[in-house]
Amino acid sequence: MLIARVSARFSGQLLRVPHATLSQAIRFFTSSSLHTTLALPRPQIQVRSVVLASHLVFRRQNRPTSHSKAFATMGSLPESSNAVRVLILGGCYGGLSAAVNLLDLSQGYSPRMNSEPYIHHPDLPRFNVDITIVDERDGYYHLIGSPLALADSNFSKKNWVKYSDIPGLKDPSINIIQGSVTSVDPATKKATISAHLTKEKSTLEYDYLVSATGLRRVWPVVPQSKTRKQYLLEAENHITSVHNAKHGVVVVGGGAVGIEMAAELKMVKPHLKVTLIHSRDKLLSSEGLPDETKDVALQLLREAGVEVLMSHRLAANNKVETTDGNEKYEIEFTNGHKMFASEVIMAISRSVPTSTYLPTSALDADGLVKIKPNLQFQDGTPNAESHYAAGDITNWPGIKRCGGAMHHGHYVAQNIHQSILSQRAGHIPEFKELVVYPPVIGLAVGKKAVASSTDTGTVYGEEVAQSCFRDDLGWTICWNYMQLGGRKTDEAKA
Repeated sequence: MLIARVSARFSGQLLRVPHATLSQAIRFFTSSSLHTTLALPRPQIQVRSVVLASHLVFRRQNRPTSHSKAFATMGSLPESSNAVRVLILGGCYGGLSAAVNLLDLSQGYSPRMNSEPYIHHPDLPRFNVDITIVDERDGYYHLIGSPLALADSNFSKKNWVKYSDIPGLKDPSINIIQGSVTSVDPATKKATISAHLTKEKSTLEYDYLVSATGLRRVWPVVPQSKTRKQYLLEAENHITSVHNAKHGVVVVGGGAVGIEMAAELKMVKPHLKVTLIHSRDKLLSSEGLPDETKDVALQLLREAGVEVLMSHRLAANNKVETTDGNEKYEIEFTNGHKMFASEVIMAISRSVPTSTYLPTSALDADGLVKIKPNLQFQDGTPNAESHYAAGDITNWPGIKRCGGAMHHGHYVAQNIHQSILSQRAGHIPEFKELVVYPPVIGLAVGKKAVASSTDTGTVYGEEVAQSCFRDDLGWTICWNYMQLGGRKTDEAKA
């Protein structure tokens, strides 16, 4: 089948995908509904944690400061009063990519995701920046890894890394606050933040804002916990329940997340009877992908040992009494078919944008942020040119991809830098702009994967899985690509 050759051609084509065009970009995958696809490359950068007011803040070690004052002004100090204040809402792929690439630019480096050296302005090769990241969680959670994290206890520990344990964020210019944003006033450039523990509210002022809070997804698509400790309990309870599923596990929904959840569960626990239910006659029915890709996904699922029922629409799901104390559900379908299972996992819920903190002028009818190709808010919102959005929260066309989100963050960092140069050095800004690209996908199905693009068509197999995901659903790929383990300074100098 010449899989190696085809896989190499596929990886090469990914280099030309605008949402993932990066020097050594060789990885590409999706989890829609997590609904995220990744395309990317190469590898690895420096938090101390302290309770600030009632917020959990991961604060720079090197700058002594008043906590209350630091929080009110995003950590700016008198000696850095000219620092550019950048408020990033969301600490996943888009938000972290914007933060670390902007950090590089502020220190005279090329952005770590650049494929070529970045030419800095001679009048402003470096600048002070205060980057504040606000996130509901106390750590970076690899969304793409959820299907494996909720099936394997060892991997669940790896999949959530507390911000205080991420070397790449240990920099005096970065603050991380655990909390949620309740409102943003673009006219005054102020955001209201609610503390994680007490819900006490505080106000942050900013020069630039990046909205990267993504979509709100339900359990068990992603964990609902806000701390790593709670998440590990949540994940372990779920893993124990499915492990003891005497009557089998049913996964409802044949989108990417349902396929990956069913396949990972069967791979990790081969003794389980796992059944995937889908209402349509093709898997991945909501995606504009070739039928061949959808058919291969079905083939790989069945090869992995997952039973698949197509054209079965759920009508009812009721718990029934048992004599042995084990949980059991009767599942009814609109075609009259009935079956039983110990666990029913719903993988069909529609994800909801988390943009309620933004004014309606910035949003479309679905609550997604309306952006220009340069990722700035569209005209109609005050100070639109100082407000950016990245990742799943944007209304940009195409499959929501983790690779796309990181690409957004990369471009946001460069465009903020261009705006700073315009204001401080009289530079004519040269903004990076997104382009629309046809649907591309990479889907993990147990030990194999299927990938599709317009140039290479559909490719699949174990080598495709290794190329796209390695053995951890892309955790290592994403970690290295954002260089969260430490910046490669020998390569990054502009």
